[in-house]
Amino acid sequence: MADKNNNSENSEIQKKANFIDLQIEEDLNQGKNESRVHTRFPPEPNGYLHIGHAKSICLNFGIGEKFGGKTNLRFDDTNPSKEETEYVESIMEDVRWLGFDWEEHLYYTSDYFGKLHEFAIQLIKDDKAYVDDQDAETIASQKGTPTRSGVESPFRNRSVDENLDLFSRMNTGEFDEGTHVLRAKIDMASPNMHMRDPFIYRIIKAHHHRTGDKWCVYPMYDFAHGQSDYWEGITHSICTLEFEVHRPLYDWFVDQLQETDYRPRQIEFARLNLTYTVMSKRKLLELVKDGHVNGWDDPRMPTISGLRRRGYTPESIRNFSDKIGVTKVNGMIDVSLLEFSLKNHLNKTAQRVMGVLNPLKVVITNYPENQSEELDAVNNPEDAEMGKRKVPFSRELYIERDDFMEDPPRKFFRLGPGREVRLRYAYYITCNDVIKDANGKIIELHCTYDPATKGGSSPDGRKVKATLHWVSVEHAVKSEVRLYDRLFNDENPDGHKDIDFKEFMNPDSLQVLPECYIEPFVKDANPLDNFQFERLGYFNVDSDSTNKNLVFNRTVPLRDSWAKAQKKK
Repeated sequence: MADKNNNSENSEIQKKANFIDLQIEEDLNQGKNESRVHTRFPPEPNGYLHIGHAKSICLNFGIGEKFGGKTNLRFDDTNPSKEETEYVESIMEDVRWLGFDWEEHLYYTSDYFGKLHEFAIQLIKDDKAYVDDQDAETIASQKGTPTRSGVESPFRNRSVDENLDLFSRMNTGEFDEGTHVLRAKIDMASPNMHMRDPFIYRIIKAHHHRTGDKWCVYPMYDFAHGQSDYWEGITHSICTLEFEVHRPLYDWFVDQLQETDYRPRQIEFARLNLTYTVMSKRKLLELVKDGHVNGWDDPRMPTISGLRRRGYTPESIRNFSDKIGVTKVNGMIDVSLLEFSLKNHLNKTAQRVMGVLNPLKVVITNYPENQSEELDAVNNPEDAEMGKRKVPFSRELYIERDDFMEDPPRKFFRLGPGREVRLRYAYYITCNDVIKDANGKIIELHCTYDPATKGGSSPDGRKVKATLHWVSVEHAVKSEVRLYDRLFNDENPDGHKDIDFKEFMNPDSLQVLPECYIEPFVKDANPLDNFQFERLGYFNVDSDSTNKNLVFNRTVPLRDSWAKAQKKK
């Protein structure tokens, strides 16, 4: 019976298996590392995480869940000049928000600074590391090319005692930054450039957010990465594709530590690239520092905090990550797939309400003054259990200005003089008069309603060609609405060699509408609450909202107006 269950579980994994799953399955079948699965997500706390990191989070924690293993959250805090506690806290919030729990498995590379330092000293004693006094530019010139061997440093054959003395003095602060580095002594003729005596320690005189001023030397990522994996018992170290050429170095360092059959295995996958998006943390930081956006959580940013504030849900991002899968080939994913994943989730879960963004007043002249009534409205047609709500209706309403034309063309079926339309959940109305101001701008419509059409259908069977959303002037909640669009108007803003990516910024990526009106259902809404504004799109409550001023962000429109606009160009 047990074998049958195992076969069933293996078959379920096989159905959804990608190349990483298959490699893990192979390791498990061979009994490697005691048939354990232990992954890690190792962000550097030098900025906010973006959607590419979200894919990695979902992948690493997902593997842990799929194979009944564990996943560590480890902060690669090896460069104090760029790291801040703010980033650590934001990363933990992002991982939790995506629905993952590292439980007691929270680590920092700085936890291992002492052990890494001791390991470096052992490498020196074993004549496998040396201190180089040359500057970075000189060392780079000696590295050679992929087809030409490098040149050995004149300091490569220093004595062990001299190297130990110099490394100790590097850490006491005697030398300036950039004057000395500790290098692994491997092979300056290796066809892999990363094996040509790589840096393993450099001098950084900066305050560390956890260790303070204890250290003046800090390990390079390549040196700290594999060792941290090894000491934590990681079995599968999942990295993006650019680390594939680093794998021999990863293995070389592990070889120097390995004392048993256990060893971590590095596996690489292609990083996420999205259209109309920049994914470089350095460039995102540039946008923040230069004031092109309003912080890391600006809803136009691809950061997880920006997506969250804009109204994306954890489920939509996890579903997107599952849908795009993992590959070994770099490519570009259309951002509309991310938007589709969101719409697909919100369609099933978001509360429907009516909101008017560009209001035009309508007076129902044959509706009694000082009277109102409550009409039944469906909260979500995709989920009957969400029930219904009451929507107030009165003599004076707001409709969208775009839903009226004084001289409508043939294919415009919405409201016009003498035309009859349906008001959602309410009545049929007919436009009788158009009121304009002194400049000829339409400021008000006078209409009549048919009381027999309550609920939106006519007892005599007559049909109308349009249904409009609306709100009651007396009851509507005045709100600010921020219409967000894509931050860049080029499909690959980072792909133009001689043009700065900021040249492709979309000047229309944010439009603020200060006077919109939403039905009163939203009056007690909280930040991050999601709604579908009927006929318009998905919106959520922004963190700038107050009791006196609700602020909504447009998360995504119902229709892909962007694609339509691009086709017209």
